[in-house]
Amino acid sequence: MIRYLLGRAARALRTVARVVTFAFVVLRMSADPALVILGPEASPEMIAVFRKAWGLDEPIFVQYLDYFRAILRGDLGISMRDGRPAIELVAERIPATLALTLPALMIKVGIGIPAGIWASLHRGTVVDRAVMGLAVAGFTVPSFVLGLTLVLIFSVWLGWLPSGGQDSWMHAILPIVTMGVGGAAILARFTRSAMLEVLGQPYVRTASAKGVPWSRVIRGHALPNAAIPTVTMIGFMVGTLMAGAVVVESVFSWPGVGRLLVVAVSHRDLAVVQCILLIVAATMVTSNLVVDFLYGFLDPRLRSGARAGGH
Repeated sequence: MIRYLLGRAARALRTVARVVTFAFVVLRMSADPALVILGPEASPEMIAVFRKAWGLDEPIFVQYLDYFRAILRGDLGISMRDGRPAIELVAERIPATLALTLPALMIKVGIGIPAGIWASLHRGTVVDRAVMGLAVAGFTVPSFVLGLTLVLIFSVWLGWLPSGGQDSWMHAILPIVTMGVGGAAILARFTRSAMLEVLGQPYVRTASAKGVPWSRVIRGHALPNAAIPTVTMIGFMVGTLMAGAVVVESVFSWPGVGRLLVVAVSHRDLAVVQCILLIVAATMVTSNLVVDFLYGFLDPRLRSGARAGGH
C-alpha cells in the first residue's frame, strides 16, 4: 500500500512538473514581456534594462533552472506589473473564485446526480427523454453564451439581477447558475450511463430474480457500483475549481483568479500566470489522488486485491 501511495505521489509530481514546464516554454516563446509591458514607444535601452532586471536576457534553460530552484525555495516570483509577490496577488483572488465555484459545484452534484439516477430508472420514458434533452442543451451551450443570455433576460429585460460586479450576494447568482448548469448536465448524462451499465449486470438481475425488493437492489447494488465512475467525474470538477471560472468571471466582471489569469496572460505577467497554473495543476493532481484513494473504499474488489497483495 505504501508503495502504491508513493508511486501515485511521484506521478503527481511529474504531472505538475510537466504542466509548469509547458507553461514556462510557451509563455517565453509567445511574446517578449518587455515589449508588451513597456509598449512600442520604449527605447532599446529601456527594453534591455528591463530584460536584465528580470533575468530575461539569460538563456532559456538558465531561466528554467532558476525558476525551478525558486519554486523549491517557496518563491513563486514577483509580478512584473505590480511589483508584488505573485502568490499574494493570486491568494487575494481565491476567495472570490471559490464564492462562485463551490456553490456551482453543489448545484452540479445536487441536480446532476439525482437527475441522472431518475432518468436511468425510467429509461425510455418521457421523464428520461426530458432529462436527457435538458442535459444535452445544458452542456452543448457554451458558458459565455448561457451567461450572456441570462444577463439579457434577468438583467436587461426583467431587471431582477445585476449584470456584473461583486457588490452584493445578488451579483453572484447569475455566474453561479451559469457555471452550475453545464456541470449538472454533464454529471446527469454521466450518472445515467453509469447506472444503466450497472443495471444491466448479471448480479443485479440475479438479486432481482431472487425476490430482493427493487429499492434494495438499487441502494445495495446499483448505486454503490455506479458511484465509482461518478466519483471520477466529481473529482475532475473539484480539480477545476480554480480554473473553471475563467470565462464566467470575464463575462460577469467578477474579480477572481480566472479574470486575473486573463489579464496576466494579455500583459505577459509571467510570474502570475505561472503561479496560477501551478496552483491549478496542484489542485487537479491532488483531486485525482483523493479519487484514487476513494476507489479502495467504493470498490470492494480493490480492497480484496490489496489484502491479497499484502498476504
